[in-house]
Parts: sequence; C-alpha cells; structure tokens
Amino acid sequence: MNSHKKLTIKAVFLDVDGTLISFKTNKIPESAEKAIKSLRDKGVKVIVATGRSINSLDHIRHITFDGFITFNGGYCITTNGKVMFKKYINPADIKNLVNYSQRFPLSYSLMYEDKVEISDATPEVVGMYSHVNIPVPPVHDKDNIDMERVLQANIFLGPEDEEKFMETIMPHSIASRWTPLFADVNPGEINKFTGIEHFCDHFGIDISETMSFGDGGNDISMLKHTKIGVAMGNANDNVKKIADYVAKDVDNDGIESALIHFGVL
Repeated sequence: MNSHKKLTIKAVFLDVDGTLISFKTNKIPESAEKAIKSLRDKGVKVIVATGRSINSLDHIRHITFDGFITFNGGYCITTNGKVMFKKYINPADIKNLVNYSQRFPLSYSLMYEDKVEISDATPEVVGMYSHVNIPVPPVHDKDNIDMERVLQANIFLGPEDEEKFMETIMPHSIASRWTPLFADVNPGEINKFTGIEHFCDHFGIDISETMSFGDGGNDISMLKHTKIGVAMGNANDNVKKIADYVAKDVDNDGIESALIHFGVL
C-alpha cells in the first residue's frame, strides 16, 4: 500500500486484550498510551472495541477515549455514558444453552449490563478469568436465571464443536473466538464492525477514514471492513491473513509503529 501517506484517518478502533494490553504484563505499553494521546491531540477519535463488558475496563480508565464498543458490538456507549446501541441475545438461545449444560458437561458465563455470572467454577473457567485479569464472577442460581437480558455469553467448548453447537442450540446467535478455550456468543448479525458503524454515524466519519487494530477472531469483522485493518504481531494466523498490515506485537510497540508506518502519527 504505497499511497498510505495520502490517507486521512479520523477514527482508530482498538481491541483491548492482546492488542492494547499485553497478556505478559497485563499493562498497556507506554508507547501505546503516548500514541493514543497524540492521536486525540490531532483530532482523531480513538474508540475501544472489545468483547469485554463495560464494567471490566477499569484497567484502561486512566486513558481518555472517545467511546466504547463492548460485548463485541452488542453494547455501544459514549465516554459520557450515553448508550447508543444495545442488543440482547435471543432468550430462546439462552434457555437452550442452560438446558444443554444440565445434560452435558459444558461451562458458560452470562454477561449482563451490570453483572457477569458463571455456570460453575471449573479450572478452565477460573483460568480464563485469571488470564484476562478479571475476578472470577459468582456462580448463578440455575433456577433463577435472567434469560431476557443477556448481552453476551462465553461457551467453553473447542473450535471443532462450535459450528454444530451453534446451529442446533443457539441458532439466533453468532460465535467468535480469540482462544481455543471458549467462544464469545453474541446476537446474530452483531459484531465489532456493526459497533464501528454506530460510531461513524455518531461522529460523521466515513468508513474510508477508519483504522482498526486487533489480534483475535472476534476482530476479523472490523479489520476487514475498516480502511486499514492492522493485525498485531501476536495475532492468530487467521487474523493476520485478512489484515492489510501485520504490526509488531503488543510488547514491541506494535500500535505506535503501525500508526507511524501509515503516516497517521
């Protein structure tokens, strides 16, 4: 892409885990913090795009962003707390998931606007929350589950079982993953890119003026559809394959160096 010096980028969308935050240090590299400040000083909007809930972003709250795409696009909120978009998973799919888990060994978590609940605290569930540096949520009462307001579910099954499970148990929803351990489940037709569209409308920015950074399967929709999709050096191979550019990894100043490469900074 030789013409990148002429690009006008007005919004940059950043995944959190493995992109903005290192899995090794659980911190944001100083170079990324500096880059975000420089972008915003230039008038570029910087928006978080994550599978996390809005309530599990305390570790990045010391940075000023221009908005948050959370639950992989299912819940979009401005910096001052205005909810721009919210979509719940079809309750029939949640009911099927709960019933299935009572017959077969399957762990899951249910994520709401104000809480997260897990089906059981197995070593893999505990290990996952430890990996992303979040306290293990409480185990829910299986007889008293709010099935109407689930914004996202995590299902702990391998990639080889995902397609059949989704077709038969959660047909109104879609799955994406950044780890073989589990998949994120969101309402059908919702993804990080649909979240980006809400923010482009909100700020009056054209999609040809956008750039995104990610490392996992749940980032593919946004990397494919923004003008420049950047895969981190530590990204999954299927993510690198569809990206416009592969940056250095999160621990080697990948965000800053890619922004410099494209002349955005």
